[in-house]
Amino acid sequence: MAARDAGRGRLSYGFMPEHRASDTQPAGRSPLEGLIVLDFSHALAGPYCTMLMAQYGARVYKIEPPEGDLARTWGPPFIETATGEHAAFFLGLNAGKRGVMIDLKKPEGLALALDLIERADVLIENMRPGTMKRLGLGYDAARARNPRLVYCSISGYGQNGPRRDDPALDLVLQASSGLISMTGAGKDAERVRCGHSVADISAGMFGLIGILLALNARERTGEGQFVDVSMFDGMLSAMASNFANLMGAGRPPEPMGTAFPTIVPYRGFRASDREVVIAVATDKLWASFCPAIGKPEWRDDPNYATNRLRVQNRGSLEPAIAELFLTRTAAEWESCLGAAGIPCSTVRELDEVAADPQTAWRGMLEDVGGFRVTGRPVKLSKSGGGEKRDPAPALGQHTGASLGDLLGLDAPALHALEVNGIINGD
Repeated sequence: MAARDAGRGRLSYGFMPEHRASDTQPAGRSPLEGLIVLDFSHALAGPYCTMLMAQYGARVYKIEPPEGDLARTWGPPFIETATGEHAAFFLGLNAGKRGVMIDLKKPEGLALALDLIERADVLIENMRPGTMKRLGLGYDAARARNPRLVYCSISGYGQNGPRRDDPALDLVLQASSGLISMTGAGKDAERVRCGHSVADISAGMFGLIGILLALNARERTGEGQFVDVSMFDGMLSAMASNFANLMGAGRPPEPMGTAFPTIVPYRGFRASDREVVIAVATDKLWASFCPAIGKPEWRDDPNYATNRLRVQNRGSLEPAIAELFLTRTAAEWESCLGAAGIPCSTVRELDEVAADPQTAWRGMLEDVGGFRVTGRPVKLSKSGGGEKRDPAPALGQHTGASLGDLLGLDAPALHALEVNGIINGD
């Protein structure tokens, strides 16, 4: 049972494992150790990309304007930390980053940013196309100062094409990419957005892929390059199988709830207490599934013996399964189907996932400054997992220290910049 920690505004889920994945992570250098990343991004797509980079050892400097990343305001919930009150959304995406505040609209701020670019390996931004150029920080200006720089721009529709300048947020891209057209309980039911920001997260992952590709190319050529990542492109790529079916069938797919157009049974069914999903994806699994649910006669039924037949006759098979599943609890179905090797799961709430021993064993919820954030999704056998991360920074928390480390600015120089409103004090 989840309990709220007094004075913390957060939930604690009780389970503390004897071992975590981090306990057995190798002690070697982190794979991105020594990489200097200037993060001009905001909201979700860019910060998710740099969150992953920080998790694997990169030194990520989060460059924010005086008003801060807009995600700082995306709450409730708001969480009280050692550096003040922050939106939980922001805390979850920005752990391990160094906070730097610079007013880029002032000439001195622009000069500082260009000086930082000279010392960086990677720059990432997710403003509308053309915004960084108008600030004087476009790719051409950055490359002139640092030809080795890998410069990644994440945008809604990319840096060219007729929709280049269209405003875009995750919900809009879920719609414009076609995802929402396939998501819902049925053709005549309300279409729904995916429960997490899949367009943003996909763009963040493709951003990281693009950056790593460009860094690998730099090892051969000695030169950086521009990385153009589009949320639209990423969604289409992620839906490769859906577009393959479109090209093959010649008609767009319709929403089917949890069901799948080419596999039966592969969907959720209501048990006596809650929903459970099953994935009987092969005829071999079907042969095990039928006796497990007490219907051995279905295995060789001429209407259901192969997946092709089951797809053709889903109209009779799925209702029969639905009626049967109401006779037991979800836990009972999960137990008997699991014993038979059938992929299945109760449809769980996020607090149940947080309390799952598997989550803890894999180190996927990590305590950072008293707030639990998601852990490293990729485990490497020889590279270290990165240093223990600090909590997400307060606005400009590390400005002076970072400018001192990277640019060698001393206290009088930093004070002058602070007095003139170019930076804030630490």
